[in-house]
Amino acid sequence: MKNKHPVLRRFMRRKVSVVAAAVLILFVLIAILGPLVWQVDPLKQSVMKKYGPMTVQHPLGTDNLGRDTLARMIYGARVSLAISFAGVLSGALIGVLLGVSAGYFGGWVDKVLLFITDVTWCVPGTILALAVVTVLGKGLTNSIIAISLVGWAGYARTVRAKTMSLRTMAFVETGRAFGESSLSLMFRYILPNIVPSLIVLISNNLPGTIMATTTLSFLGLGSQPPSPDWGLAISQGMNYVHRAQWLSIFPGLALVYTVLGFNILGEGMRDLLDPRLKVLKGGNT
Repeated sequence: MKNKHPVLRRFMRRKVSVVAAAVLILFVLIAILGPLVWQVDPLKQSVMKKYGPMTVQHPLGTDNLGRDTLARMIYGARVSLAISFAGVLSGALIGVLLGVSAGYFGGWVDKVLLFITDVTWCVPGTILALAVVTVLGKGLTNSIIAISLVGWAGYARTVRAKTMSLRTMAFVETGRAFGESSLSLMFRYILPNIVPSLIVLISNNLPGTIMATTTLSFLGLGSQPPSPDWGLAISQGMNYVHRAQWLSIFPGLALVYTVLGFNILGEGMRDLLDPRLKVLKGGNT
């Protein structure tokens, strides 16, 4: 234990966060390796097996088209995680670039970028995402674009504030005195010191991103049939809730479990990496 990193030691002392991390790792492994173990085509239909109950052959039953619910759950986890990670990382990239630029250069650059950030920030995220998808059209790619355009403002505000506090530090002034370019100062000197806060922001924003992508699919604006996306599965299962409740129950439980796990893990990451960052939900400080 003495040889472990101090941050890792603190993390291991938080039993709830350790359990959440272990469960999420198991979940990711199931999403990645599950199809190798449960080799059932999630798109294969069988009219004779419609609304099938839970059996050894179909542990979670079958849907209205006779497709295996367990296989669709596993592949749906892949879809949900892929969209969520892509959306949150692309949003973080946009926010970091704009936030570092605004905080470092200041002046009119800061005023213009801060105005754009505040305009984006004041619009409810769900409404903005729906508007973007409505304009661009339905589909997974457009869902990722929508999530990115909604989430970047939170990162930009936090990165801007931290950049403004770091740009006058001695190590930055030393680099400037040695003739380092602005890009070098921003990305070699300032950005590495913001990474811990970014990790915390991403871990805290992931649950909201998962919910946003699921909401878009639930409303029919994200994943389209025959995709096994959880949001789409819950939406379609609502039509058969009196006959086959498991079509909505199992995707709903998986969604709750995943979002709760990431929330608990995010809180632990916040306390470990940036305890001074008090309010992280949505990236607001």
